[in-house]
Amino acid sequence: MIVMAAFTISIQDVIFKLFSGNLTLWQIFALRGVLAVPMLLALSWMQGAHKGILRAAFGRWPLLRALFITATFLAFYAAVPFLSLSTVGAANYIAPIFVTLLSAYVIKEAVGPMGWIGVLLGFVGVVVLLQPGTDAFSPWALLPIIGAAFYALTHITTRIRCQGVPLAALSLSQNAMMLFAGIGVTVLLMFLKPQDEMVVAYPYVLGGWSAVTPTDWLVLLVLAGFAVAVGMMLAGAYQSAPPSTVATFEYSYLVFVAVWDILFFDIAPTVASITGMILVVVAGLLVLRR
Repeated sequence: MIVMAAFTISIQDVIFKLFSGNLTLWQIFALRGVLAVPMLLALSWMQGAHKGILRAAFGRWPLLRALFITATFLAFYAAVPFLSLSTVGAANYIAPIFVTLLSAYVIKEAVGPMGWIGVLLGFVGVVVLLQPGTDAFSPWALLPIIGAAFYALTHITTRIRCQGVPLAALSLSQNAMMLFAGIGVTVLLMFLKPQDEMVVAYPYVLGGWSAVTPTDWLVLLVLAGFAVAVGMMLAGAYQSAPPSTVATFEYSYLVFVAVWDILFFDIAPTVASITGMILVVVAGLLVLRR
């Protein structure tokens, strides 16, 4: 389930990167949510699980989990047009490091020497990957790290507060939150009115809504289907097995995006990026092996 989720997310990320010149990030989130929420409600109705799904989806903890994972994807996709998928993905996959820190200080789980070595190694991996202080560094690379922190909060919340919530309900709250985020940021930008030069420089993040063509709607429909599937697969995987087992296989995402970078964007990973990714993966495995 988690490998299929990682594969689906990697395809979704390719579409976002290719599609980022057409519509703004907030327009994509809002319109995808408009399509995804009815899909989930119809799916629940066909499965006979529609009774109580709204109550389950919009409970306090599912909504908090949805807020965390929405922040994850917003940070992640805001960086996608400016970085290779491999770099964004590797930076995002320091989430197990944050899970370890949260486990130690929030839910009071013992980490152990190996866990702390993994945390240190993960930090070194991120430094090698992002190369701060050099010409290769991009401030956009900080966004997926922020996203990774929210991703860790998502897993902790799923683990300790959303264990018995139906998958369709978790996916519904997640997609509804992304819909509201897309609309909310759009309205905020209308009031803030960013300077024209900033809008020209970063139209994907700061631009206004564009006209939606039939091709755009088709792509949005595909993204909505992916959003429904990914929401259910991620929640299902982390409900069904220990987070350490699930997260180990989630690193398959890095293999997929490295291939897509080469095939779709003609971006071959550098020695530094490969070294950084290896260090991040090894660090993740160290902190998760418990």
